[in-house]
Amino acid sequence: MTDSHTISARVTLATNLKRLRQELEISQEKLAGVAGIHRNYLGGIERCERNVGLDNLEKIAKALGVSPADLLKES
Repeated sequence: MTDSHTISARVTLATNLKRLRQELEISQEKLAGVAGIHRNYLGGIERCERNVGLDNLEKIAKALGVSPADLLKES
């Protein structure tokens, strides 16, 4: 059962990813290169179009200098 006030993990991830990337002042292309993933895939994650796997979540978190859990924390 889901609470109508609970934000989905996909939206939380997208929000945190975009915020952290912008705080670091790096482009999607730059972050994707550092993380070793395709920039279109990263953009899809930020737009909530992709369901990211754990391996890629770890790659993105490492490239941002945070833990995978940090990317999934609701603010």
